[in-house]
Amino acid sequence: MRKVHIISLGCPKNLVDSEYMAGILSRDNFQLTDKPEKADIVIINTCGFIQDAVKESIDVILDMARLKKNGDLKKLIVVGCFVQRYGYKLKREIPEVDLWAGTGTFHMISQLLKNERDFFISRPTYVQKELIPRLQSTPFYTAYLKISDGCSHNCSYCLIPKLRGRIRSIPIDLLIKEAKYLVEQGVKEINIIAQDTTSYGKDIGDEVRLESLIEALCKIKGIEWIRLLYLYPSGISDQLLRMFEQEEKLCPYLDIPLQHINDKILRSMNRDYKKKDILVLLEKIRSIERKIFLRTTLMVGFPGETEKIFQELCDFIKNVEFDHLGVFVFSTELGVKATRLKPQIKKEVAEERRDVIMSIQADISEKKNKEMIGKTIPVLIEGTHPETEVLLVGRSSWMAPEIDGQVIINKGYGIVGEIMPVRITDAHVYDLIGEIL
Repeated sequence: MRKVHIISLGCPKNLVDSEYMAGILSRDNFQLTDKPEKADIVIINTCGFIQDAVKESIDVILDMARLKKNGDLKKLIVVGCFVQRYGYKLKREIPEVDLWAGTGTFHMISQLLKNERDFFISRPTYVQKELIPRLQSTPFYTAYLKISDGCSHNCSYCLIPKLRGRIRSIPIDLLIKEAKYLVEQGVKEINIIAQDTTSYGKDIGDEVRLESLIEALCKIKGIEWIRLLYLYPSGISDQLLRMFEQEEKLCPYLDIPLQHINDKILRSMNRDYKKKDILVLLEKIRSIERKIFLRTTLMVGFPGETEKIFQELCDFIKNVEFDHLGVFVFSTELGVKATRLKPQIKKEVAEERRDVIMSIQADISEKKNKEMIGKTIPVLIEGTHPETEVLLVGRSSWMAPEIDGQVIINKGYGIVGEIMPVRITDAHVYDLIGEIL
């Protein structure tokens, strides 16, 4: 029986594809191993979205190529966005790789390994029509549910439509079956993901929308938290916002990547909303009776971002006070329109602007966290602290896995995978401190 090791790089969408590949290979009598040194075959599921991701992909590929040269590794397989982006020239640059495959091929992984061809790349069009075997790599209590692939927006800085194709939604009945399967494995927390979550179903028909999917998921016994990630601002409907008051399983958390607030920059980014639209949306969210915690992602250093425009962005952040916020520095990428826009902002200036915003956000986050002291909140217990077994760590419903802070628990007995009441006793910039009641 051939042993396979899978390395997954990049975003949670890639991680789900890797879990599908693991499930398919396990079904087809391959043995999965958690160490590349023990494998006959290594599969690297790559990211190629920005240059940092490209560099990471190349570094990992070269590491595995050295392992192949020096050890018992028989085949090195590279799949995903990196392959889709750079195409056939990869064969010349890294000949140690035995097989290359672009995006939308994860469902074919067994056939690819048996095929004599060494390159598979085409326009991504695959749409899931049946339940795919899946081996979960996240902790048993939490999982990602990928509801679509691709994106039909054309943001001027983004390669996703070229790498992943246009949006292709997975039918609701399959998603419900997959969610039920995950619950059977012990999952309590479902994190809904897509390149554009709010466009779910628009390629299928009028009867299928994100709201109808959420309604169906909320009926599944065993799911306790449902979190929405990657919500395109103009796609957030009033009906979706009302659901936060009607469905207790919906985490009081909205992840809305705004990118910027200045109308000129938004227009150059080819985003289909203006500053006034964002302000109206935020007012609607704040008016919900249930407190909703907000995460956003911003981009600084986009071509044409003057000091005055940057100050407008800073003022916006100070006024809104997001609960969670991330910042990217604009990256020039071949194949995207924004790379040709003028004037370009110097990298060191953009990095300084990123640091300014993160400093502003640190003050906001610390203030908000201190307001939690004395309150008792439900926390999903995740295990011992990575630095000491004396402490436990967990997350509240408004903390997404991997990207937001944690609740550090210094007193009480916790059960991993259970949602337990924790009284907050102290607070840091991004983490809360508490004790289990």
